[in-house]
Amino acid sequence: MQDAETRLLIIDDDEMFCHVLSRALSRRGYEVLVAHDAEQALSLARRHRPELATLDLKLEHSSGLKLLPELLDAVPNCRIVVLTGYSSIATAVEAIKLGAVNYLCKPADADEILAALDQQQGDPDAEVAESPPSINRIAWEHIQKVLQEHDGNISATARALGMHRRTLQRKLQKRPVRR
Repeated sequence: MQDAETRLLIIDDDEMFCHVLSRALSRRGYEVLVAHDAEQALSLARRHRPELATLDLKLEHSSGLKLLPELLDAVPNCRIVVLTGYSSIATAVEAIKLGAVNYLCKPADADEILAALDQQQGDPDAEVAESPPSINRIAWEHIQKVLQEHDGNISATARALGMHRRTLQRKLQKRPVRR
């Protein structure tokens, strides 16, 4: 997939993550661009027209899901992988519907990211969990789904879930339950 001219845009508000990933990808021969917010990402995308991009789902002041269609409007042929430390089924489905070619949970290394960007079709041999998710995981998924339905609006989501806004905010600050 990669040649000497391949540009890859990293969009993430974690500067250390960007630095480490940028170095790893540069060593593999990519021309790497880095953006820490939506405005910077769109500017770089329009100016440099990257072939590939990684997009953090949870940027400091915005959602990667909101930025995804704007990036694809600016660079329609860009292959974008959404990265997140806050994975959920709802956000994975939305990312793919909005045009991402893949969705990875952090931590992901450069090789995993490049493999996800290069993957052209689904994997019928993907591992299927032996047991259903825990009740805590199901609750996390439900909260993420309702939050997505309310466009990230915490107050509206809390009302829909019948919980106090601060309680919801505390739950959202925690890392997702793995199983």
